[in-house]
Amino acid sequence: MRVILHADLNNFYASVETKLNPELEGKNVGVCGNVENRHGIILAKSEGAKKLGVKTGMTINDAKRLCPDIVLVEAKHSHYTAYSKLVKDIYRKYTDRIESFGIDECWLDVTESQKLFGSGEQIADLIRERVKAEIGLTVSVGVSFNKVFAKLGSDLKKPDGTTVISIDNYKEKVWKLPVEDLLFVGKSTASKLKKINVKTIGDLAQIDVKYLEKHFGKWGLTLSEYANGKDNSPVLKDSETAEIKSVGNSITSYRDLTSLEDILIMFTTLSETVSSRVISYGVGGATTLSIYIRDAFLNSSTRQGKLPEVTVLPEDFKNFAFELFKKNYDLSVGVRTIGLSVSGFDDTARQISLDGDFYEKKLKLNSAVTDIKGKYGNSTLVKGIVLKDKKLAREDSEGTSLDRFDL
Repeated sequence: MRVILHADLNNFYASVETKLNPELEGKNVGVCGNVENRHGIILAKSEGAKKLGVKTGMTINDAKRLCPDIVLVEAKHSHYTAYSKLVKDIYRKYTDRIESFGIDECWLDVTESQKLFGSGEQIADLIRERVKAEIGLTVSVGVSFNKVFAKLGSDLKKPDGTTVISIDNYKEKVWKLPVEDLLFVGKSTASKLKKINVKTIGDLAQIDVKYLEKHFGKWGLTLSEYANGKDNSPVLKDSETAEIKSVGNSITSYRDLTSLEDILIMFTTLSETVSSRVISYGVGGATTLSIYIRDAFLNSSTRQGKLPEVTVLPEDFKNFAFELFKKNYDLSVGVRTIGLSVSGFDDTARQISLDGDFYEKKLKLNSAVTDIKGKYGNSTLVKGIVLKDKKLAREDSEGTSLDRFDL
């Protein structure tokens, strides 16, 4: 039987900031984006701030209400990347099967490593002690027979703990937990599950699979398998790359977006960023586009639709996203954050239309523009509409991600 670890660095950003600045030790720390430009969202928090109710994604104002003495530190992503690499160097002492799940989390397959270092639990404890002694950070580790339960285990003892979820005890340890604790069950899915009286992971594991498929399609079958410990997905090696299922980006504005022109400026910037990434990843053209909106009251929602044709062009992404917004949202409440994501990649289809040659010309032009921006910076070439408010379309790097939306 496989032995999988999931290692999760505790309060990673805040811990690194405290490591870099010892004066923060013992204080309630919140790591955030640029406060001046209203990228005032908590990206990470110290254990003390967490205990007072501060959560990731919370606005700075809300965090201050809960924790008046919180010390705000602007994120330094290059430092976090450096520390993440140092920690992975320790992981590599125990296995070459390491798969990142964000900058601060990794799965490790230590099945074969047990011959050298002992049981999965012993390896987890060795890793925790080395990370603490050599780097000065703490890590929580879940030990299990699959990736989903290993991830769940790392969440159960924080900070600096090891949790074993085995084939013998998983029903006792896992099934009583809220269904949203299961990997890949986001807020939207959890809400739908609760409507059919599925509140715990045990409920999900025991409900009739056909009933789940009726409500969720094939995804319902997958969720049932996860709840029952039937996850056979491999842990990739360092050198392997997971399949990219979606490419997206989001921007948090320095002011509320209150007009369609504001929205168009944002989608213009986002579509160009997403298009350049899709091309660089070589995944083919997108068939589906999603938009993410968070309003001034921090209510969030997503909408998606099928693109008229397979495409990688920013103009196509922008136009479709703008129409999707106009059909589904009104601006009576200002918009704070806006995101765009594309998926359903097809690397075999070529856009077939009456203007096919024109599409190819636009693709070449877009590639040339991308190359120029790559050499001389994103601000070298911009669409005219962006010049109406250059500050508005400044990209929020903290919001950039793959597989961003829970659809």
